[in-house]
Amino acid sequence: MATRTLTRLLADWSQGDGEALDRLAPLVYGKLRQLASCYLRRERPGHVLETGALVNEAFLRLFSQHRVSWKNRSHFFAIAALMMRRVLIEHARRRQHADRAPCLPLEAAAEVGASDVLALDEALRQLSARHPQAGKIVELRFFGGLNEGEIAGVVGISVPTVKRRWRFARAWLHRYLAGPEST
Repeated sequence: MATRTLTRLLADWSQGDGEALDRLAPLVYGKLRQLASCYLRRERPGHVLETGALVNEAFLRLFSQHRVSWKNRSHFFAIAALMMRRVLIEHARRRQHADRAPCLPLEAAAEVGASDVLALDEALRQLSARHPQAGKIVELRFFGGLNEGEIAGVVGISVPTVKRRWRFARAWLHRYLAGPEST
């Protein structure tokens, strides 16, 4: 998919061009399926959401957005990834029992299950409340699949700053997810 074409279609769609949306959807569908597939591999086996359902829910949420000023391809896919994350979190919350989600080491985040998604979400909420930019970087990297250069562009900071904040955020999340008994 040509980045320029996609960025132009996003801009046209932001300006209210319905035809741009019709041309945009087939261009982004494959990448959204890749993102959804990656997220679902991190879920517990037998998860009831399938790739297509996650993509469709993200599509509905994305394309119901009105007057969003899409900056570029990276911005669009970062928002799409966050939409997918929200779908998974909402699904996990509906299935969660009264028990609090167990603590989870950050190294295991790639293999999070339904209750672990909630623990990671709570940790990210706490991080974002205290250090908003670090929280945004974690969301874009972990859930958005963006690289450091793309994150720098979306957030508006330098790549070295992204790297420093990523290291800080990982350490902070690791300590938070390890629980009070680790301190």
